[in-house]
Amino acid sequence: MTDVCTHLDTIQVASLPEGVPGCEDCRRIGRSWVHLRLCLTCGHIGCCDSSPNRHATAHARSAQHPIIRSLEPGEDWCWCYEDEIAFDVDLAGRGA
Repeated sequence: MTDVCTHLDTIQVASLPEGVPGCEDCRRIGRSWVHLRLCLTCGHIGCCDSSPNRHATAHARSAQHPIIRSLEPGEDWCWCYEDEIAFDVDLAGRGA
């Protein structure tokens, strides 16, 4: 674990999606989710670790995409799975 995220260069998503219908994987298999997370490398929408299927974490591991962002209203935190650190990123200011 570090004090800073060393994977900021993997962020490719420049803005938050509008009108997210839910976890992409849960919808595909007809399951429910608790909270949503956005992969900041490819834009995949997955469910959080409080959800039964933990699709955001599964995606991060299988795709080797280290950073997610909460898509919950009023939350703007990010998490790096590799560095095990939470932080904020201004997506609009990144110019990705």
